Amino acid sequence: MKDAQVEELLYQALETELGGVQIYKKALECAVNEDLREEWEKYLSETENHVRVVEEIFSKLDLDKSKETPGRQVVRHKGESLVEAMRMALESGDETAAQLVAAECVVEAETKDHANWELIGEIASEDSGERKKILKEAYDQVEEEEDHHLFHTMGWARELWMESLGMTAVLPPPEEQKKVKTAIGASRAAQQREEMVSG
Repeated sequence: MKDAQVEELLYQALETELGGVQIYKKALECAVNEDLREEWEKYLSETENHVRVVEEIFSKLDLDKSKETPGRQVVRHKGESLVEAMRMALESGDETAAQLVAAECVVEAETKDHANWELIGEIASEDSGERKKILKEAYDQVEEEEDHHLFHTMGWARELWMESLGMTAVLPPPEEQKKVKTAIGASRAAQQREEMVSG
């Protein structure tokens, strides 16, 4: 195990969660659909807790949470860019378009976040000693919520696009209704939307 790269992943994970808080705050300014607003309020609260979970990892592993790394700076820049994209969409004055932009921005942010936690889970399964225990404990607290954040918002983004195109949308999306927790579940939910639309 390359310890320096494990630490780099953890710095990026912390920055991703910190940026996620800002992204959800801005996304909530864009939310028009009440079900989506409720979902994102929950995800904001969970993301704020994820920041605490990662900060606990740093504390237990004696890492400096204020340390800058090149990768961390890139993650911050990407997060700030997503917040800026939502701000621009809001300024356009089209609430429906701003909500759609927000959903896409959340999907982009959660894709990185989900990948971070998958990798932390892989490290925890292969590592040994105290770090293994610390990372496994954190992973077990967060992973299922990260699945929801990514797969459910992907469904929201798709259905909001369908609605904006004048096509029949399933809102809340099937991923939400089926309480999807996996990529396979998300794929099945997307396939079942046809039955929901025609039924």
